[in-house]
Amino acid sequence: MTFQRARTEEQREIRRRAILDMASTMLGEMPVAAVTLNELSRRVGLAKPNVLRYFESREAVLLELLDRFLSEWLTELADELADGVGADLPMTERAAAVAGILSRSLSGRAVLCELFGSQGSVLEHNVSVEVVARYKRASLDHLATMAALVRQYLPELGENATMFSLQTVVMAGALSAYSTPPPSLQAAYAAEPDLARFHASLEDSLKPALTATLLGVLPRR
Repeated sequence: MTFQRARTEEQREIRRRAILDMASTMLGEMPVAAVTLNELSRRVGLAKPNVLRYFESREAVLLELLDRFLSEWLTELADELADGVGADLPMTERAAAVAGILSRSLSGRAVLCELFGSQGSVLEHNVSVEVVARYKRASLDHLATMAALVRQYLPELGENATMFSLQTVVMAGALSAYSTPPPSLQAAYAAEPDLARFHASLEDSLKPALTATLLGVLPRR
């Protein structure tokens, strides 16, 4: 991929999208930690200083991708909940259905969960106040959207829907690290299967955690 000098706002936006799309492709091939600005620049066909004209750091690129992926997921989640949760079900059954849909939906989005897990320790570092504040504003809007979706099917949650939504993404990020062991650990599991007695897929780990959290904050009858 090669670019001529961007002279218009439309051309600059095309270049920004190309950088984001290439970073997204790289995340499908490698973990977050392996995505470097040098490799991104090489793949997108721009010198590193030119990439830095559009994004101030690698972390700024990944934060914007996290925002994009989260927005896309919430759009799809609305349909998944509509299809999978019956409004006439008892509260505990609706809670189980919501937990199951969330865990299944998130487990199918490994990159999003890995970005969740990297957010506080990696992505929010090496970025300016302006960039991180812009991301946080968007993140709070997404959290409100998710809470409203959950509350639609579990109105009994009330204000607890927001905290449950936050805990969901935090748990998805934390558990994704354990559900996708590195090659060395996979080899150890293969050599000694007993070492993997507590290893589970993200969905299998997340579903009971979300179910327990929901049942813990729902009002007692």
